[in-house]
Amino acid sequence: MYQPAHRKFEVGDPAAILAELCAVVPATLVTLGSEGFRASILPMLFDAVDGPHGTLRGHLARGNPQWRELESAIAAGGDGAGEALAIFDGPDAYVSPAWYPEKRRTGRVVPTWNYVTVQAHGTITTRHDPDWLIPHVGRLVARHEANRSHPWALSDAPDDYVRSQARAIVGLELHITRLEAKRKLGQNRSDDDIEGAIEGLEAGSPTERAVATEMRRRAR
Repeated sequence: MYQPAHRKFEVGDPAAILAELCAVVPATLVTLGSEGFRASILPMLFDAVDGPHGTLRGHLARGNPQWRELESAIAAGGDGAGEALAIFDGPDAYVSPAWYPEKRRTGRVVPTWNYVTVQAHGTITTRHDPDWLIPHVGRLVARHEANRSHPWALSDAPDDYVRSQARAIVGLELHITRLEAKRKLGQNRSDDDIEGAIEGLEAGSPTERAVATEMRRRAR
């Protein structure tokens, strides 16, 4: 991941950002196979204590060719076989230079884009065993249903139906070898410009307000 020379956007604890984002946004999982790059959107669970950088677990539909190409690449061996990249993007928004007090003082300002992101590089394996898949889906469901007033549980569905559905997916384990995170939230601007951008974003869409919230967290 590109980090400017001033390094103000770097994150000291990327695993903490991964845990935070993984709980609320899906991953973009990128792999390279015989047909070139493949990318899929999927929710994943982060196990921070499994391995030196943690492990991500998810699943793909069995009809998705990405897992077959992945298995073929692993079987063929060679450089990069089984390597994958999971990207988790937090809130992002356009930042207008009109919001900066510096515009009124000197005019020496340009637009930019603020965002939060984390990238997990690693080696990935597939899992086909229902005894792995069903508990995994149960944990995934429990995470996303936890805050609902009437949460649905995997046990609410008939066991034979759950097992039939498990046959339609393929599990994935991404053992992280490198973890990078970035919070580009105007840290290279003056305090006045940061406050101006926050005020501009707070008057915008829900996504823009989410970026403003992240900026205020960093400004504390």
